[in-house]
Amino acid sequence: MNNNRITDVWGARTPYAAGTAWPVRVDTHLAEGLTEHDVDRWVQSASILHSNGDALDIAVKDERIVGVRGRAVDRVNHGRLDTKDVYGWQANESKDRLTTPLIRENGTLVETDWETAMTRIVDTTRRLLEEQGPSAVGFHTTGQLFAEEYYTLATIAHGGIGTKHLDGNTRLCTATAAAALKESFASDGQPGSYTDVDHADVIALFGHNVAETQSVLWMRMLDRLAGDDPPQIICVDPRPTPVARHATVHLAPRPGTNVALMNALLHEIITNGWIDRDYIDAHVIGFDDLAKVVKEYPPERAAEICDVPVGQIREAARILGHAQRLLSTVLQGFYQSHQATAAAVQVNNLNLVRGMLGKPGCGIFQMNGQPTAQNTRECGADGDLPGFRNWNNPDHIADLARVWNVNPDDIPHYSAPTHLMQMMRYVEEGSIRQLWVSGTNPAVSLPELARIRALLSKDDLQLIVQDIFLTETAQLADVVLPAATWGEKTGTFTNVDRTVHISDKAVEPPGEAKPDLEIFIDYARRLDLRDKDGGPLISWSDPESAFEAWKACSRGRPCDYTGITYDKLRRGSGIQWPCTEDNPDGTERLYRDGAFFSDPDYCESYGRDLETGAPVTATEYRAMNPDAKAILRAAEYIPPHELPSEEYPFQLITGRTIYHFHTRTKTGRAPELNHAAPEVWVELSTADARSAGIQDGDLTEITTPRGLVQAKARITDIRSGVIFLPFHYGYWDTTGSAPDGPGRAANELTLTDWDPASKQPIFKTAAAAIRRVSSAAGTSVPAGMKEGSR
Repeated sequence: MNNNRITDVWGARTPYAAGTAWPVRVDTHLAEGLTEHDVDRWVQSASILHSNGDALDIAVKDERIVGVRGRAVDRVNHGRLDTKDVYGWQANESKDRLTTPLIRENGTLVETDWETAMTRIVDTTRRLLEEQGPSAVGFHTTGQLFAEEYYTLATIAHGGIGTKHLDGNTRLCTATAAAALKESFASDGQPGSYTDVDHADVIALFGHNVAETQSVLWMRMLDRLAGDDPPQIICVDPRPTPVARHATVHLAPRPGTNVALMNALLHEIITNGWIDRDYIDAHVIGFDDLAKVVKEYPPERAAEICDVPVGQIREAARILGHAQRLLSTVLQGFYQSHQATAAAVQVNNLNLVRGMLGKPGCGIFQMNGQPTAQNTRECGADGDLPGFRNWNNPDHIADLARVWNVNPDDIPHYSAPTHLMQMMRYVEEGSIRQLWVSGTNPAVSLPELARIRALLSKDDLQLIVQDIFLTETAQLADVVLPAATWGEKTGTFTNVDRTVHISDKAVEPPGEAKPDLEIFIDYARRLDLRDKDGGPLISWSDPESAFEAWKACSRGRPCDYTGITYDKLRRGSGIQWPCTEDNPDGTERLYRDGAFFSDPDYCESYGRDLETGAPVTATEYRAMNPDAKAILRAAEYIPPHELPSEEYPFQLITGRTIYHFHTRTKTGRAPELNHAAPEVWVELSTADARSAGIQDGDLTEITTPRGLVQAKARITDIRSGVIFLPFHYGYWDTTGSAPDGPGRAANELTLTDWDPASKQPIFKTAAAAIRRVSSAAGTSVPAGMKEGSR
């Protein structure tokens, strides 16, 4: 492979034709001066720095991680690695790892021992349970732990303490993926397979910059484009991303108008009869309502709302309508924007009216943003119940109580589990008084950061942070617990096409750091959580026994893991769920022959009103869908809540660069990745830059009603009226120092608002202004930053 994966982020092409196998290309990167002959052993794992689920082996020498190698036999990546995989492992070796617990004394974090730290946590939990009850305790976890850890945490929170307040930072990136799937299919679970890329003749990417967020999946698409019979590409994105540059049609709508655009595409497809009427009649409900709504959105109306040429809308619709094998993908451009769930559901509608599900090349990916986001949802750690059980179905609660051997009334289910944004309101109101944050950094990742910092610093809140570095959030904590990370513990995680991988322990964690599973089990033991027969609620003690417990919980549910074992996962490739005795090799695609998980007695969700978020009742759902079909849900376009004004004439959108993952906790400590993109930048159009007197590289100030950020300008072909900031950069740099002057975190500027159905925060419609602070003289934007992120 090319040794410089900073400038050559996608590596060499291996072209292949439709219907043939994607060729193998093994990417390897080792510490300088080492060869594969120097490696003591290779340990099986998969990527933890993006959501693609790339299988890899960890190179170990002298009991240290010294590199990585892609796994050629794996179904996901066929040996390829993302740039973050290639270099990101170096963060494990960073000298500023947390190695001992910390507690706050007289306003300062000081080192302590595990006994003291855990006693302080448990004493507070017990006191709050006596004074107020379970509603005083909340948990905010991540999308980067293992299934075994999420399931243990969910069991403790819902089955032991009895709190509804448990949510992941997946609320910020893939809550809409889950919500959209539940609206259309009444259950979570991605219908498609990555192998659909091998067969599709049209690939449509809606708000999904796959080239940077799942670069190995983009390599697969690039190789199809380079081969015989390449697919056509539809790209919906206001930015000139690498995907846009390869698109047959690039639609760049005004932020916040995705529903209007999707309605116009559906209008053209339905009006022209480019639908599969037999499939609709046999397997789908809601067509007449959908047709009635989209009839009011001809391309001319959408062109005016979205500021997109009418001809482009019609051409995109023609390509989508004539596709023989359509693969659709969705990510943050829809999820983090206005009317998130409504827009994502229209993508499902597109494939459903075309009958494009359950066959090679015909699929939907409501993509994930994090490596184990799927597991938070499956295991009940993100506002759902374990095993895709329905919190509004008493039989499902009784079944979960049976699994946990607790009384059904001990599991809070009088309403849906609490989503993160509501949890922060409870912190603000003073009802949540202990908040345990594991593996995430809300002091950078949540919207309107000035508010978040104030909430996390409240005197009446005990903030616990479990992490591997002293992040911006850990700086505010009352107790800090040093955790082991990827490569230092064993567990499983699942990617977006339901492929389960095992990640084995390669080396010991530093100092006194412990695996998250061990920390959670210790907490349950110290609280003396018991089942209804007096036995320990958490009966497992290590990763494999935790996995077996999770398998038992998943039995009979859509995400059935019962046919998977650690031994099977170590034999080569990852395995797709559902995997059972009847399906021992896993299931490549869901919903073959129109068989959905939507039976009223089985489904995970009855759905929500897309405009208000109000839940559909069991009675309403049974009347609507007694025959377990897929559901077409229509949506009217509604303008965003915050629109540009004379004072704030631009729309701010945030997003990602290929070189960093989330808040740079790891990638900012990998020298090559940090050098490629060391500082925040702002992207604006040539016309807008000219009007504002801004040149490439100038230092600018971006303001919204909530704050300001300074960033160097990057002038691109982004649509006029829109400015873009990558969200990765926090207030602190990787040395733990605060920058001089204004902040650099994009979320200083974003607003406290969320989608009514998915409860996902809106990061892509804030009204903003920009001005030049100083010229570009003597400054430069690192070349690496420009290569992959335009």
